[in-house]
Amino acid sequence: MVSKDLLKGTLKTIVLRLIEENNRMYGYEITKEVERLSEGKILLTWGGLYPVLHKLEKDNLITSEEENIGKRVRKYYSLTESGTKTAKEKVQEFLDFVTIMGGIINPPRPSLNLT
Repeated sequence: MVSKDLLKGTLKTIVLRLIEENNRMYGYEITKEVERLSEGKILLTWGGLYPVLHKLEKDNLITSEEENIGKRVRKYYSLTESGTKTAKEKVQEFLDFVTIMGGIINPPRPSLNLT
């Protein structure tokens, strides 16, 4: 399992990227896709996901629309134009961060010159 501390800093990036890839998603669908892609190592809770969705919507990065599915109402989230741009920036920022962390945690060792 991935710690909540590590997940907290990447949840916006994860949500934006998934919505970008799928055009629109609803909350439960996001949780299940994260679980599937992480092979069960990341389990999102409602208490973790919905504040992020609300914040992204407040920041005009996503929009929502409700659809009636039988007797239930399902809220779908889609990226705004600004959200699409931000998703790309957040993914690149995260990839850069992983590269930097790799260099810190496992720095290249100087090679021995045996000539």
